[in-house]
Amino acid sequence: MFIYDAESAHAFVGDYSGNITMLNIKADGLQVVTTLTGHTACIEMLTWDSSTRRLFSAGHDRLIIIWDIGGGHGTAYELHGHTCKNRVTSLAFVSSKNQLISAGEDSVMVFWDLNAERKETPTWAESDNCESCSRPFLWNITGIFERKQFGSRQHHCRSCGRALCDKCSQEQSTIPSMGFELPVRVCKFCSSNIDHTPLATFHDTKHSVMSITMDLQRKCVVTVGQDRVIKIWDVSTLL
Repeated sequence: MFIYDAESAHAFVGDYSGNITMLNIKADGLQVVTTLTGHTACIEMLTWDSSTRRLFSAGHDRLIIIWDIGGGHGTAYELHGHTCKNRVTSLAFVSSKNQLISAGEDSVMVFWDLNAERKETPTWAESDNCESCSRPFLWNITGIFERKQFGSRQHHCRSCGRALCDKCSQEQSTIPSMGFELPVRVCKFCSSNIDHTPLATFHDTKHSVMSITMDLQRKCVVTVGQDRVIKIWDVSTLL
């Protein structure tokens, strides 16, 4: 997947491994600026917004990432709204409304509100013991013998990133500010402090979408499905 911004003379190349290479296109050749890492599978779609210098990417890992290139701080926001068994196939950005539209093989079209304040997902902690109750994890043989407890599998709270045992992370919750519009694993402490107000709307396209195109003048979205059907959607009430 390749996208080029003529104004800044930068190009972005998404590869099969999930990395995105940012290139500076010069008269005498190409210069690698940086490599964006965050996806764990093949890049399926790239969209660029020149006004805010943001890159939007979608991959076979069902993950959408907003890369704030213009900010210069390496900020990246994740969006999770498509089901775990299907890839995201298409993205369209509506700059006038600051909305991102995504669609995929799960037959769902999602309208993401990017005006809302969003947070980066935390880095997952690594520990030999549960960071809440101190129960040793499976590989901590010394801790298992010292505490005389069975080892537990390591899980992570999607909100705070702490390494936790199953008992301390059994809650399920959406975290819209971090892009989790579907329920994910969280710890007991975080579950009571999350604002559950949705920052995206979901719409059933009734076919597996391969591509979408936005017509801003008519306020319509056109979807092309695996069933070889083209559908025109009136989205005037959503924009």
